[in-house]
Amino acid sequence: METVLSGLRAAAEATRLRLLLLCARGELTVSELTDILGQSQPRVSRHLKLLCEAGLLDRFREGTWVFYRLAERGRAAELARRICTTVPADDPTVALDDARLDTVKRQRAEAANAFFRANAEQWDHIRSLHIDDREVEAAVIAALSGRAVDDLLDLGTGTGRMLEIFGPRVSRAVGIDLSREMLAVARVNLERAQLRNCTIRQGDIYQLPFANAAFDAAIFHQVLHYADRPSLAITEAARMLRPQGRLVIVDFAPHALEFLRKDQAHRHLGFADAEITGWCRDAGLVPEPVRHLLGHPLTVSIWVAWLRDEAKTATPPFPRAAAS
Repeated sequence: METVLSGLRAAAEATRLRLLLLCARGELTVSELTDILGQSQPRVSRHLKLLCEAGLLDRFREGTWVFYRLAERGRAAELARRICTTVPADDPTVALDDARLDTVKRQRAEAANAFFRANAEQWDHIRSLHIDDREVEAAVIAALSGRAVDDLLDLGTGTGRMLEIFGPRVSRAVGIDLSREMLAVARVNLERAQLRNCTIRQGDIYQLPFANAAFDAAIFHQVLHYADRPSLAITEAARMLRPQGRLVIVDFAPHALEFLRKDQAHRHLGFADAEITGWCRDAGLVPEPVRHLLGHPLTVSIWVAWLRDEAKTATPPFPRAAAS
């Protein structure tokens, strides 16, 4: 009862109710909310603090920025969703807030598109060297087909493409990436696809901000060739998996294209099957047969490994943050 009363008290104020409705429509920063509401940042921050303390909003940091979003889980989260559905969409104040929110989203999209255009040429060049992306994506879907996947983790999410593919297939999907510019692109793509069950977070693939066994599946899609410690990244991903959970790794087979190391910051020129499967076994995972998608000159490999019911993943080498 106290959870309900606390949530109702927090929402029972005009500005806080407007904030709740706005955060139900997407992830927003304090400055964005300040612009939409036309109020001072200290005042908006105080209201946001009360909503977070009541469990109606989630707060998370992305570099120097802080984002707010309607709470995803728990009794207060359910209450937050119900409160939002009771407010008429044609309310004049709500309609004005929505119009200003559309302006914020357009500005985001313009910034993300500028970044994408600046990098599109190099991404297109790499794509031209291997099999069509659609075949790779179909193979990733096949790797997780027939599995019960409620919670999915996309490591090094980039533009959020894996979230776009699996968002409609899972209950919850979370993308992690260090690059704020890439996260901006992903955020725009997810908003365009209206995937409210997908979230993105700035984070380190070696130190994930989640408790053990938080996901049913995890994906590295063209990520490990950038990693200076791919074996540690796999061990950390294994820590995320529930029993029978799947890890899917998509990357290149060994190749000799040195320009990818020099011009595109690839630290590894592909991976041998024995290398990836060995790291998976070291992390307590059971590898499945490897699938190779032949291209010229790059071959894409898809490694799948799963966690036994009784498996114990390696003890994390660093202190962990609490589950998000």
